[in-house]
Amino acid sequence: MTCARCHHFVAAPGGTLCTQCAAAPAPAAPPFAAVPSAWLRSPVGLGRAAAALLGLVIATDLFAIWADTVVYDVMSDVVGGAVGDAMSRRADRADTLYTAAGIVQTTALLSSVIVFLCWFHRARVNAEVFNPFGHAKKRGWAIGSWFTPVVNLWLPRRITLDIWDASSPSGAPRPHVLVNAWWTLWIISLLTDRVGFSAYGKADTATEIRDAVRQVMFADVVDIAAAALAILVVLRLTRMQHEKALQGPTPVAVEV
Repeated sequence: MTCARCHHFVAAPGGTLCTQCAAAPAPAAPPFAAVPSAWLRSPVGLGRAAAALLGLVIATDLFAIWADTVVYDVMSDVVGGAVGDAMSRRADRADTLYTAAGIVQTTALLSSVIVFLCWFHRARVNAEVFNPFGHAKKRGWAIGSWFTPVVNLWLPRRITLDIWDASSPSGAPRPHVLVNAWWTLWIISLLTDRVGFSAYGKADTATEIRDAVRQVMFADVVDIAAAALAILVVLRLTRMQHEKALQGPTPVAVEV
């Protein structure tokens, strides 16, 4: 059965409390309204789902790059002087393909965002179980930080690092190289997406469309790299939390 006090770990044989809670004094009643307790829940299922959907994002980006290439080739031929009904049909097919690529990209991205945020929030709550005092922001910011202008350029990374450090199975913070690399590419992808799609939206001539598509292709490549590193972050952090949970309760330092 689960510990009747912390609800995190298995109760000791013949009792209702885990070994850590049994050895600790009964908690005093808080003078103010208590923050809802953090309960440890497995991140494995959500982590795998988030990684799979990020893989789908990569697949749709690859499809988009192919569509970009088709549009680029058609516009290059138009710039070179190609005309006629056959050329018009090629241009129509290229435009249809480009639109379809945008739709599947958006669908995959929205799906991955929803599941990723569910996983991220669970990982943040779990990290609070592992270390209640190692977090710069309250757990609600695990969601809100992504949607707050300006703040979303740095706070999600800060929260990720707090989760990363609290989830280390050894108890010692692990290097942040993977998280920093992922976040750097994520910020770059935001910028390249904005530049590429802005250029495409303003393009009128065949030359402008061709050049804009080249920028969109570069943005798609950066998206693929960022999504690949995001998969590694999700899988690594999920494994860290799973391993730490299997270790059972460990002493937690109390702030004074």
